[in-house]
Amino acid sequence: MGDANTNADRSGNGADADSAASAGTVIERTLRDAELEWESPSEGTYVVTLPGTRKLSTTCSLRVGRHSLSINAFVIRHPDENHDTVHRWLLERNTRLYGVSYAIDPLGDIYLVGRLPLAAVTPDELDRLLGTVLENADGSFNTLLEMGFATAIRKEYAWRTARGESTRNLEAFTNLTRDAAG
Repeated sequence: MGDANTNADRSGNGADADSAASAGTVIERTLRDAELEWESPSEGTYVVTLPGTRKLSTTCSLRVGRHSLSINAFVIRHPDENHDTVHRWLLERNTRLYGVSYAIDPLGDIYLVGRLPLAAVTPDELDRLLGTVLENADGSFNTLLEMGFATAIRKEYAWRTARGESTRNLEAFTNLTRDAAG
């Protein structure tokens, strides 16, 4: 009787190890096939750099656990202002996201986080999740900056124009800076 329980425990642990190894193989193959920049600083941990258009890049961490894959991507630091507006916007967006959701850490920094059962880790599913992370970290970046950092953007614009410096990377925020230009 003791042997049967021991064998069941071993096969369960073996299945967990097999699932984790299989997920790791899928992750590595998918990242390579997508030609993404990534590294594996430790077994079961992958750090992926997703290229962006509004935000230069988004760093996404994938961690293979015993039963699930966790996804964590930094979006933007703690907003300087309009916290309630920013948080409400994030919560409303959460209802439309696939596989991840916006979250804040103890400092108020904003992340996209998610968890997926190891059995569901496939190339298509991983591609879908990484696409969701990129779309919602990069695609929402300027909106979050406008809501949470409008005063800082206006000050930066005024400072640069007073000194004759380039404002090219502030062009996305002309709705905030047009008054300062006049």
